[in-house]
Amino acid sequence: MKIGPIDLGERPVLLAPMEDVTDPAFRLMCKRFGADMVYTEFVSSDALVRSVSKTERKLTISDEERPVAIQIYGKDAETMAEAARIVEQARPDVLDINFGCPVKRVAGKGAGAGLLQNIPLMLDITRAVVDAVRVPVTVKTRLGWDADHKIIGTLAEQLQDCGIAALTIHGRTRAQMYAGEADWTLIGEVKANPRVRIPIIGNGDVATAERCAECFDRYGVDGVMIGRASFGRPWIFKEVKHYLLTGEELPPPGFEWCMDVLRQEVDDSVKLLDERRGILHVRRHLAASPLFKGIPNFRDIRVAMLRAETREELFRIFDRVADLMTRAGATPCP
Repeated sequence: MKIGPIDLGERPVLLAPMEDVTDPAFRLMCKRFGADMVYTEFVSSDALVRSVSKTERKLTISDEERPVAIQIYGKDAETMAEAARIVEQARPDVLDINFGCPVKRVAGKGAGAGLLQNIPLMLDITRAVVDAVRVPVTVKTRLGWDADHKIIGTLAEQLQDCGIAALTIHGRTRAQMYAGEADWTLIGEVKANPRVRIPIIGNGDVATAERCAECFDRYGVDGVMIGRASFGRPWIFKEVKHYLLTGEELPPPGFEWCMDVLRQEVDDSVKLLDERRGILHVRRHLAASPLFKGIPNFRDIRVAMLRAETREELFRIFDRVADLMTRAGATPCP
């Protein structure tokens, strides 16, 4: 699959853009485990053109994580075009437009998935961004606003006509948020449409290597994007890539190996950001890791993780978890 001049090879697997998750340390970790392309957290176009320092820091990328995409969102074509020009100076391989975020503070203000209720404006924004930069522009969106307005079939052609280089489709409507099951049927129909010539990337509920292979085989997509299943489990990309290559599942890694990976993620986050911001970023998805499922009374430990403010404090919690798992007879990683 190619996005403009970027060749991602056959059946690429991508790390989805996720706010408060896909920071530099996590992107690098997923890249090391085989993610073919990674995405930043989404960037507010309004904040970027106002030179908000917290937003500008999200543009920090490294050559080690390439190819890497920076994702922006907004509700005004002129502002989005200006933000795109600023993003281009950070030298991403791809610039992605977020038309899929369903949360109220984004969609409720007419950006992200909110633009599924204003398709003319969505297309104006897309054309403005494509015209503003030389870097390949892609779009990530959903099936439609709700079950009665699943417009992705027509919308895919319209976005293609705006000049985008690829389209990622999350198999839910905005109304669904993240509930229910992702519907890959419509994603497959878009890919099968002979008028759609750009790569189609599918997203939604891909949590295992076997499911990823099924999405490629059954729906014919060019790429698969993994999001929430990577929380506290960046090695999922290693499992998926091995299965796609061999058709066989990797033996599950041991608990201590997984804990060492998470410790390294913490160290990387602190090194790349600083201790305060690094811990703030990393603790949220560590607390959601499936690695800790089944630990007795884990709720209290999870709360402690979410409140941890230093590397030392977080590692003491890890040691406590490891001790509990040793007593219980540690099982392989999920």
